[in-house]
Amino acid sequence: MAGAAFITGATAGIGAASARRFVDAGWKVIVTGRRAERLAALVEQLGADKVHAVSFDMRDDAAIDHAIATLPPAFADIDLLINNAGLALGTAPAQSADLAQWRQMIDTNVTGLVTITHKLLPTLIARKGGIINLSSVAATYPYAGGNVYGGTKAFVHQFSLGLRSDLHGTGVRVTSIEPGMVETEFTLIRTGSKVASDSLYQGAAPMTAEDIAETLFWVATQPAHLNFNTIELMPVSQSFGGFQVARDS
Repeated sequence: MAGAAFITGATAGIGAASARRFVDAGWKVIVTGRRAERLAALVEQLGADKVHAVSFDMRDDAAIDHAIATLPPAFADIDLLINNAGLALGTAPAQSADLAQWRQMIDTNVTGLVTITHKLLPTLIARKGGIINLSSVAATYPYAGGNVYGGTKAFVHQFSLGLRSDLHGTGVRVTSIEPGMVETEFTLIRTGSKVASDSLYQGAAPMTAEDIAETLFWVATQPAHLNFNTIELMPVSQSFGGFQVARDS
């Protein structure tokens, strides 16, 4: 049954693809993100009667409060929260990393996510809704340069399990989606290099934003008595990395 979904980080990639997928199925969708012009384009494409856009930074508590308080009546009864907003900054090892980038990832991927979740819990409990959090395989499998990004995604995984436990008996479902390689703007933003981004995906047949959107939609539309705690998915071309070994020269 169609309802209303609140999707963070919907200016591109998985968030935008998810908005399209849910609207196609008759849902009303609230989309958020920092790039207002991209949200406006999504509304124009999908229709203002189906999509409501709110531009804010996930680190801005007041803006989140305002966005929720001013939702139009047609979009106010939220049945599903998709916590997709997040970012990875830098690929340097910890000892060379930029502390400001670490803090931005924590403030967005962790603090912003828990803030918006807490603010929407009363509505989601009242409507016996669902929460889908976007974690990553980086939550489980460390890699060089993943440091704080992987740590934030491990938090999302554990927070999802904690929510599931706390919300026991309320009817609210909670799922952590943990994808591997997905070809979006993600790597371009992280590295600042189109060459690096293209090189990563070339010949790998990575997953697409639409693949993940379809997974989110499937989870959201399963019978109400089913809960999927975690779903980890990768392209066939990707598997678990080997251990690093430092050798004497």
